[in-house]
Amino acid sequence: MSSSASVAPVLVALDTATDRIHAALSVGTTVHALDLPGGAQASASLLPALQGLLGQAGQTWADVDAIAFGRGPGAFTGLRTACSVTQGLALALGCPVIALDTLMAVAEHARQAAPATLAAGDVVWVLQDARMDELYVGAFRWDGTQWQIEQTAQLWSLDEPLHRWAPEGAIQAGVRWAGNALRAYPDKLAALHPAQWLAHGEPALPAGVALAELAQRAWQHGDKLDAALALPLYVRDKVAQTTAERQAAKAAPAVGA
Repeated sequence: MSSSASVAPVLVALDTATDRIHAALSVGTTVHALDLPGGAQASASLLPALQGLLGQAGQTWADVDAIAFGRGPGAFTGLRTACSVTQGLALALGCPVIALDTLMAVAEHARQAAPATLAAGDVVWVLQDARMDELYVGAFRWDGTQWQIEQTAQLWSLDEPLHRWAPEGAIQAGVRWAGNALRAYPDKLAALHPAQWLAHGEPALPAGVALAELAQRAWQHGDKLDAALALPLYVRDKVAQTTAERQAAKAAPAVGA
């Protein structure tokens, strides 16, 4: 670990809330990031991936000052993977953990891609695919140096953003959002397209570079937790549909035809 407050912290950051593994290792302003297939592979791939980042940076686990993790919201299995790996590493290393908001990381990824387009006071909504025709949604206000939570994470139906922002079929002026919702539901959410905020031409993600930035800000503010508090953020009580519910959902369009 860094022996002095004046030494740049060595921070590991990871997020497995989506179907990808996003991770980063930051040493001061130097960031090594990765983006790998996740899902069922995450638990087996995450530790070797982190070891690879340490090797790239010429660091060892003994140099790590804190483990930052995306607490969600996101896929149940992915959140459990992130929390269990974070807790195991932090306990073994005797270091604290830093809890990151996965939706805020999506907003930060979009901001980093086009920082000049964001002014102090602007609000960015994040809409992430939650499956089962639902979305994980949060809103964040940029104060010029960091994000403030405007709307805590919620679970919305696909109709909710259209009801709020496009009641006449066209999205209202001033609405800005980021995330993968439109990619997941291109037809149902087509009206949101003009307001989508992209990162390098693609939907913003909880990317490693964004996680690293949020982790560094949290470290500077002293937002560190004991490893036992590396807990996931769940906004959905029900994580899967029954076979009957899936069959009913598939039959629904035919009934209304």
